[in-house]
Amino acid sequence: MQTTKNSRTIALVSILAALCLAIQLAPRPPNVEFTSLLAFTVGFIYGPFMGVFFGSFIMLVNGFFSPWGFAGFNLPFQMVSMSLLGLIGGVYRRYAQGYNAAELCSGASILGAFLTVIYDFVTNFGVALYAMISGVHPALAVITVLASGAPMSLIHIVSNTIVFGIVFFPLIKALNHISMVRDTWLKREQ
Repeated sequence: MQTTKNSRTIALVSILAALCLAIQLAPRPPNVEFTSLLAFTVGFIYGPFMGVFFGSFIMLVNGFFSPWGFAGFNLPFQMVSMSLLGLIGGVYRRYAQGYNAAELCSGASILGAFLTVIYDFVTNFGVALYAMISGVHPALAVITVLASGAPMSLIHIVSNTIVFGIVFFPLIKALNHISMVRDTWLKREQ
């Protein structure tokens, strides 16, 4: 019985990973993405460890196959940042018990915005660190990277705030109709 549950969990997480990567690789506006939401959701459903694994795996694969090019030196920063989204998704699950739909949506929206700010700061710091290694003065590197990345970060933060606020609850509700997810939730609540 346990082997069957593990196989089903692996199958669903693999499907979500394939969906996430397909969305990542599909043509879309820059910094409008669903990877953050899916890493957060996997953490919410399967716990912090699986959320961290999912987030880092997706960014590892995306770092090599992204339509925007190879992530290079910034890849570890992307992996750590996306892992954080999966981790917080798992932690949020513990605090979201008994929330109604509006509270869950607003909480997810606020977390989506906050975690996107952290993600963008960490990945921009990775770019600044590369500039520092290349010989640019540290203060100039950080200021330049944050200033040049601000418009893209703003798009990322606004889009993730909207995506988390609108999509998270219906996604969780839809996934709850899948028996392997429902069984996982029941197991975690015992």
